[in-house]
Amino acid sequence: MNGFGQTQSLLLFTLSVRMRGLIAFAALFVAVLGKETFDGHQVLRIKAKDDVQLSLIKAMEDMVEFELDFWMEGSDVSTPVDVRVPVHTLQPVKRYLDSRNLQYSIMIEDLQVMLDEEQEEMDSVARDAEPRSTDAFDYGRYHTLNEIYSFQDMLVAENPNLVSKMVIGQSYQGRPLNVLKFSTGGTKRPAIWIDTGIHSREWVTQASGTWFAKKIVSDYGRDPALTAILNRMDIFLEIVTNPDGYYYTHNSNRMWRKTRKPNPGSNCVGVDPNRNWDAGFGGAGASGNPCSETYRGPRAHSESEVKSIVDFVKSHGNMKAFISIHSYSQMLLYPYGYTRTPVKDQTELHNLAKKAITDLASLYGTRYRYGSIINTIYQASGGTIDWTYNQGIKYSYTFELRDTGRYGFILPANQIIPTAKETWLALMALMTHTNNNPY
Repeated sequence: MNGFGQTQSLLLFTLSVRMRGLIAFAALFVAVLGKETFDGHQVLRIKAKDDVQLSLIKAMEDMVEFELDFWMEGSDVSTPVDVRVPVHTLQPVKRYLDSRNLQYSIMIEDLQVMLDEEQEEMDSVARDAEPRSTDAFDYGRYHTLNEIYSFQDMLVAENPNLVSKMVIGQSYQGRPLNVLKFSTGGTKRPAIWIDTGIHSREWVTQASGTWFAKKIVSDYGRDPALTAILNRMDIFLEIVTNPDGYYYTHNSNRMWRKTRKPNPGSNCVGVDPNRNWDAGFGGAGASGNPCSETYRGPRAHSESEVKSIVDFVKSHGNMKAFISIHSYSQMLLYPYGYTRTPVKDQTELHNLAKKAITDLASLYGTRYRYGSIINTIYQASGGTIDWTYNQGIKYSYTFELRDTGRYGFILPANQIIPTAKETWLALMALMTHTNNNPY
């Protein structure tokens, strides 16, 4: 090759390298710009001394100028309220609290610092070597939507006689709503439903759901209690109940809670899928404001993520337990959330909840509260397990997993497996009781 050719080749190579560098930089630039940041945002814990102060705190939900994100709400003065406050409204919010003698403390000093640490930990794990089996899957870290989908396919492929994958519908953006069915044969057998991740930012729930799936296949035939359950009943597990929201938390806004369907007439997107069920729909404890984190939607079952479960439960017709798993605040709850009228099975559900949280605490000493939703956490209409209980599914429960607010939704990955392990003990208590008490 002559000198001109060599020079030309070198120039093209240099341009190619620079172009690849520019493309990589541009991709990084877009990724960074496309991701909402929370620099200086604080999470405050507010404690009410009496009902008057509690009403002042609740009134803050309607003060749109504060742009508050309520992480944990209290039904009475015994329960604190955790709220994320943007940096640009911190001073007005604190002035409001001080002027009304509302006691508060700072739970998280700078949310973005915690999010950066979480992202750094995820990035530190090589993603180019995908696990080739569920044995090699890392259950102790948080995974993307595609990684969870791949895990589900591997689990089915490895255990074809026990696990199958059902697609019960599609999300608004067209993602499959995958449900794993654990069954030893038969059709329309008595069944137990478990879902995780209906609120997309509650990452420890999807991570726990993945661990549960592996635990079921590992323990069948080894653990007599689980084997007895699966020899008579099926278990359905939906790990990513809100896939659009979950994808969005990884790529755009870590704090996203709702679905991703646009709301006509509003710039605000999404519905709270745990306020969208036809159980006291539109009542207190849900919002009619599309910009609210608890927006109920235009009508009951308007969200495909909810409607798909509704249709599945109705068509199945033999669901005996329904367990929906959330985080955080360490609670085990049963209906109702929309009314103070006790359910007819309250005594049994209360005693079973006590047994479940006692079993849970036996592993690490983690303390849970338990009781009806409205009396234990807050009033909420349009909730999942209120609807399932009203459909005749007696053993309807909601978990709120770790922690109690130190990390909130940003639970460190090193707590995933301990959380899943202790929760499994409570799940086994609920499932064993269901299996032993057919109705």
